[in-house]
Amino acid sequence: MHDPKRTPGNSPPPFVPRVVPAGDSALMLELAAELDLEANAMAHRIADEVRAARLDGVTDVIAAIVTVTVYFRAESAAQAAARRAVIIDFLMAALARPRSGADAVEREPLEIPVCYEPAFAPDLVEVAERTGLSTDDVVARHTATLHRVLMIGFAPGFPYLGGLDPRLAAVPRRPTPRARVEAGSVAIANGQSVIYPFATPGGWNLIGRTPMRLFDPLRQPPALVAAGDRVKFVPITARDYERRARGGAR
Repeated sequence: MHDPKRTPGNSPPPFVPRVVPAGDSALMLELAAELDLEANAMAHRIADEVRAARLDGVTDVIAAIVTVTVYFRAESAAQAAARRAVIIDFLMAALARPRSGADAVEREPLEIPVCYEPAFAPDLVEVAERTGLSTDDVVARHTATLHRVLMIGFAPGFPYLGGLDPRLAAVPRRPTPRARVEAGSVAIANGQSVIYPFATPGGWNLIGRTPMRLFDPLRQPPALVAAGDRVKFVPITARDYERRARGGAR
C-alpha cells in the first residue's frame, strides 16, 4: 500500500516524544526512536524532576537510554486514571521546560584504566579488520573520546556508555555470545561501550579489560559509576594491570 506521507526520497518524519502505557501501573515517556545522547541526558533530568516532585502514588522512576518509566500504585480504576493524568501532565511539562544552568554542572570524568593487550582483548584484531583500522587506531579512538554512562542495566553496576568514535560505532554484536566474559572486560557494539562488572555470558566485542571493580557490595555506593557520569578510558600495560589487580583496584 502506498503511503502518501512517505514518498521515495523523503526522510522519515522526526520522532515526536510521547507517553505510552507500560502495563496497568506504569507510564513510559519515549524521547527518541534510537540512541541519542541529548535524549538520554533529558531522560535523566526528567526522572530527577519526577523523583523530586514526590507525586502521589508514584513508587519508582526508571530512566533508561531514551525513556523514563514512572511506576505508580492505585486502589481503584478511578484513582489510577487520575494518577495517570497527573503523571502525563507532569512529564509533558518537564519535557517543555528549558534546561537550566544548574543542570549543566557535571562531575569530573572518571578515568578507567584498560589493558588493550591481546590477552585481555580477544576481539580487538577482528574489530580492527571490520573497521579498516589498525589495532593501535582502535585503541586510540576508544581512548580519545569522553564516554557518558547512559544507563545501568543487565547486571548490578553494568554501565552502557555512549560517545563511541564514529568509526567504531558501526561494529555490531557478535553473532554468537560467549558463555563467559571475564569481569572487567571492556567491549563495544552498536554504537556503545560496556564494562562487565562480573563474569557473565555476553555477546559484545571484547577489546580490553580493566582491573577496577565496577561493583562492590561493601562499597558505598556499591556501583563505581552512575547514569550521567562521564568516563575516560586510559590505556595501561599488562604488567600495570596485574599490579593493580593484585592491589584490589577499586
